[in-house]
Amino acid sequence: MSSRPSLPLVFLLISSIWSVTINESSFSAEGFIPLNLPSLNTQVNRLAIIQTRPRADARSTQITLKSPRLTSPHMSIDGLSSIVQGLFTSTSTVPIVPSFVLNSVLFLTLRRKLSKMLTKEGIGHSLALGTLLWHTLGWKGWTTCVLYLFLGSLVTKVKFEEKEKMGIAEGRGGRRGPENVWGSAATALVCAAASAQIFPTPSAPDISFLGISYDLYTLGYVSSLATKLADTFASEIGKAYGKTTFLITTFARVEPGTEGAVSAEGTAAALFGGSLIPIYAYAIGLLNNLSFVGIATIAAFLACNAESVIGAVLQGKKGLEWITNEVVNFFNTVIGAGIAISLGKLLPF
Repeated sequence: MSSRPSLPLVFLLISSIWSVTINESSFSAEGFIPLNLPSLNTQVNRLAIIQTRPRADARSTQITLKSPRLTSPHMSIDGLSSIVQGLFTSTSTVPIVPSFVLNSVLFLTLRRKLSKMLTKEGIGHSLALGTLLWHTLGWKGWTTCVLYLFLGSLVTKVKFEEKEKMGIAEGRGGRRGPENVWGSAATALVCAAASAQIFPTPSAPDISFLGISYDLYTLGYVSSLATKLADTFASEIGKAYGKTTFLITTFARVEPGTEGAVSAEGTAAALFGGSLIPIYAYAIGLLNNLSFVGIATIAAFLACNAESVIGAVLQGKKGLEWITNEVVNFFNTVIGAGIAISLGKLLPF
């Protein structure tokens, strides 16, 4: 039986987080998404008119629909402008329906390129992830995750044929599946969802959720993706160019591709790869503090080495078969985000 999560199950788990309360004739989502989201003008402008017409034998009730009046081109342009502004807002979360529609269009447009980086199931799960990221962090958070996917797939292809001959290349030609999507980005999504509960305003600049500010949640988001990219750079560059590979726990010489193996080349690549996502996030304004770039890079590097220790000590051991690469990746990103948020709280900025 396949252990990969199904897309309906993912949506079921996500939707279970919401608690829907009925308030007379309106519905509101509470708990996971803030209540101050821009409302969607999705009500159909039709009136149901109940008419009672007498008949010879009985009275019958007939329901007819009144079509909406035609709107002027000017009103249509204004409506489209409002939707675009809502999709690319930087002052609040983005409505989820437009986020899904936009992601669907983008995924359809880029389907050929995506098929080279993701499996069919991976594309479906990435669509769900992309929708939620645009919904919570907008285009800045979405493009940051896309950059991670692009750079991770790119570095995986380095000397891929040679690694494949050695039996240490990524499976499925380097394409990511659902388990890779969530193992790499689940922590990022949690940080994004937590940041959506709050948004600093001039009247409440220090607002927090669970004792953590909006800026620190975005730092955790960026750091979790930077951590996974640092790990990917370390692994792929180390396997391709590492001359001397040793186990991080004992420093014994081991073959490239061994769980917990590190090399000088891979370590340098981890530091470089871990800096790319934070630099981009700062350039587009997702991180608003230059010091956060350094914190995220350091956190990614430390977490990457922690992942090597976890792999050497736990992975592949008897009774711990459930600790797969994807589980280790999840632990890795949690550590990276945790270190970054902790440093962000402790250090004065």
